[in-house]
Amino acid sequence: MNEQNKGFQKEEAPKTVQGAQGTTSPWKRLLAKRWVFPATYMAAAAIILTLMWVYQDAGKQAVGEKDLGIEVSSNDQPVTAQSSAAPDGALAVSAQPETMQWPVKDRTQVTVSMPFYDSKATNEEKQAAMIQYGDQLIPHTAINLKAKDAKDDGAFDVLAAMSGKVTAVEQNPVVGNLVEITHSNGLVTVYQSLTDVQVTKGAEVKKGDVLAKAGRNDLEKEDGVHLHFEVRQGTDGAALNPETILNDKQQ
Repeated sequence: MNEQNKGFQKEEAPKTVQGAQGTTSPWKRLLAKRWVFPATYMAAAAIILTLMWVYQDAGKQAVGEKDLGIEVSSNDQPVTAQSSAAPDGALAVSAQPETMQWPVKDRTQVTVSMPFYDSKATNEEKQAAMIQYGDQLIPHTAINLKAKDAKDDGAFDVLAAMSGKVTAVEQNPVVGNLVEITHSNGLVTVYQSLTDVQVTKGAEVKKGDVLAKAGRNDLEKEDGVHLHFEVRQGTDGAALNPETILNDKQQ
């Protein structure tokens, strides 16, 4: 019986040792992985950074209308901080778009010698706006301006009707010397029948700058010394009646 017990003990003892060694904690198995510590470190770093951002955002003040230089008036209309400080309580008005003026110093000293051809005008008005060149009749796509007082051969200064960039300066055998100005609003003004041109292509001009003097051309030679003034929607766009655009008040 003792021998049997001894044999039983010898057999049971190894099982007990193996069971103790084989029962490993899941946490120990997890921590034994190589990627556990780097992953844990990155997660901790992310949490710390997130807390820092939250703390910094909490310390910032909200940006208000005054911080942006804008104030809201009592009638809910936004005004700039600068305009609210205008004298006498007046609000500064934003810059108005530039208007087009007559291309002469004094509108009262010139007359429209040939009008713009308007397809909606009467037959009499259409006939007055036709140019006869050789055996051809050409609709007049501009207005011609002549001096009322013909002193000094009727020459007068031709001014830029609006600020812009000189995009063409040409000498044409038919229409005479020509200056073209392209404006920021997309309109193009064309000045023909010129003499003594004072601007060059690429120059920036302001409204009222002297471009040239009125002269003669072959196309409208019957009109003598005059300015052919044309307004177009873009360089190759449709011609517009200048008299519907021009501002009668010289500025």
